Amino acid sequence: MVQKHQDDGGGKKITLKINDNEYSMVVEPHWTLREVIHDKLGLTGTKEMCDKGACGSCTVIMDGRPILSCMTLAIECEGREIETVENLEVVGNPLVEAYADNHAMQCGYCTPGFVMTAKALLDRNPDPAVEQIKDALEGNICRCGTYPAHIDAVLDAAKRLEGGKK
Repeated sequence: MVQKHQDDGGGKKITLKINDNEYSMVVEPHWTLREVIHDKLGLTGTKEMCDKGACGSCTVIMDGRPILSCMTLAIECEGREIETVENLEVVGNPLVEAYADNHAMQCGYCTPGFVMTAKALLDRNPDPAVEQIKDALEGNICRCGTYPAHIDAVLDAAKRLEGGKK
C-alpha cells in the first residue's frame, strides 16, 4: 500500500461560499474550516481557543445552524452556506452593538462565537425566553465570566431586531 505524503499533492480544489462570497482553493483533507477561514482567507473574527470543540470561540453558521469550525473539515463544506462574524456588520445585524452596550465582553476573545451562536438562535426564534438563550449559549465558554451580560445582550438584540422589522 502506498502512503501519501504531504507533498504528494493530496489536496482537493473546492469552492466555499462564505458571507455570500465564493472562494476557490485547494485544501488539504485534514484542514479544518476554522483553519481555512482564519489562516487561509484572513477572516480573523473566527477564533481558536481550545481547538477541541469545547469552547465555542470558533462558531460559525453553516446552513443556518451554529457549528464548531475547529471540528469541521473544510473539504466537507463545499456547496454549504457559511457565515462568519464579519458578515454581521455587512448585513446590519445589531448583535455586536448590543453586546458592547450590555458589557457582554471583556477580553472579547469569546465574543465572535457567542455572537454567532446568538444569531443562529435569533434567526430561528426572534423572541427567545431566558432559558432558551441559556440553552443555546451553553456550549460557549467565557474566561472573563460575563455570562449574565450575554443573556442581556441577546434579549437587547432581539428587541432591536424586532424594532427594525416594523
